[in-house]
Amino acid sequence: METITTVRGFRQVWASIPKPIGLVPTMGSLHAGHISLLRRARTENETVVASLFVNPTQFGNDEDFDDYPRDVESDMGILQSEGVDIVFIPTAEEMYPEGFTSSVNVGNLGSILEGQFRPGHFTGVATIVSKLMSICRPDRSYFGQKDAQQCAVIKRMVDDLNLGTEVMVCPIVRNEDGVALSSRNSYLSADEYESAKLLSSSLFHARSVWSSQQKKLDQIKEIIKSMLECDSKILIEYISFNDIDTFAAVRESKDKMVVCIAVKIGKTRLIDNLIFE
Repeated sequence: METITTVRGFRQVWASIPKPIGLVPTMGSLHAGHISLLRRARTENETVVASLFVNPTQFGNDEDFDDYPRDVESDMGILQSEGVDIVFIPTAEEMYPEGFTSSVNVGNLGSILEGQFRPGHFTGVATIVSKLMSICRPDRSYFGQKDAQQCAVIKRMVDDLNLGTEVMVCPIVRNEDGVALSSRNSYLSADEYESAKLLSSSLFHARSVWSSQQKKLDQIKEIIKSMLECDSKILIEYISFNDIDTFAAVRESKDKMVVCIAVKIGKTRLIDNLIFE
């Protein structure tokens, strides 16, 4: 496994890398969700590139950039064991050198839901992902469905800017309690973790009711809301029904849609989603 820390270093080896190339962008603190992306990339590409970079521009001023979990030694061990060929691990100064002013604006798609509660977040995401794609020039890039809106943003950006990579969206990985794996789960206390279980259980219950009873979306939303509000530690930020591809709001039931929720439990903000079809 080769470690590269500079843009110039990656570009020097790119021509000799066996193609196709699969890119798995991460912010580190790797878990089984990331591993599922790495394994799929390994089966579909000759070269697997993983990036480790906690991107400062996607964090707001009052968010957890400084406290975001970091364990490079553990991450490198996981990447080695999963057969990653190249790890790109740049510094912030390498990705955002002095005088850097450019950014990628993804329009209205980046201002709703997560964009509304985290202003500027998707500009930061789109900018760093576009840079990683430009540097690594992958044939395929792998992202997790847990960040459903992010996947839609990246797909739109790749199409709009002709970035030449196929965006591969991989299923959410959940633990034995149904909780979607996230680096931020480590912030939860034991009691808060019990509350976090309600996110997935409310979504799966709502999907079961929707598929068997064909209730209207406002009724399904109320089911999710009432289950979450049973726990006083949960503060709901949004419950939203969206088109899986465009992320346009869905007002009436359709054959395939994604239901997204965001909550705060104590100081920890969690998101989850489930595809209804």
